Amino acid sequence: MKKYKVRVSLEAKEDLREILRYLKYELKNGQAAQSVMADYIKTRNRLALSAGSLQAPEPDTLCGMRNLKRINFTSHDFFLLFRLEDDIVYITNIFHQSQDYEKKL
Repeated sequence: MKKYKVRVSLEAKEDLREILRYLKYELKNGQAAQSVMADYIKTRNRLALSAGSLQAPEPDTLCGMRNLKRINFTSHDFFLLFRLEDDIVYITNIFHQSQDYEKKL
């Protein structure tokens, strides 16, 4: 089984920091922040094993035009956008499923 190297962009790191900050300080729910962080790590590890087998987006969508794929978190309503180049996965962003992420791209 092929294992991909995973690299996380500064923007994706900032997305994650903002999500965790919001959960911990705005919603005052440190347990939720810990749970989302654990799910992020689990999803990132799953991506390292399955990036090449995930379905590509439709070419006429914004993600398709930017050659980005998506993987949902296992247990929370968040997802990662990433691109695959050879054996390296580049995580570009993290979004909540209710966000209009195409406006941010």
